[in-house]
Amino acid sequence: MTTIHIIRLHAQSLAQARKIALAWAHDLEVQYRMECSYQKGTARDALQFKGAGVSGTLHVTSKQFELEAELGLFLGVFKGKIEAAIVKNLDAQLALAVGPPDSGLP
Repeated sequence: MTTIHIIRLHAQSLAQARKIALAWAHDLEVQYRMECSYQKGTARDALQFKGAGVSGTLHVTSKQFELEAELGLFLGVFKGKIEAAIVKNLDAQLALAVGPPDSGLP
């Protein structure tokens, strides 16, 4: 098994981070046909995901997202590409939540 570990800091509330995680889960379900389940906590949520050759958890707090994923033998060969795709998708979800930068113009 090959492990992917990603941490992304953010400045969202837990409620907003939860929305980002749920949007990310929806993308996993639609684009990659993964099964996802979400457990809400008081200070930390957990999104469990599982698909062909991959399983893991995205921990969600008001300060960070922490992803741990295990890749099967076949997918382990593509760890770099898979990790880059996860980072790109998660960063895109964070960017949507923050919105475009303020230009300072009226």
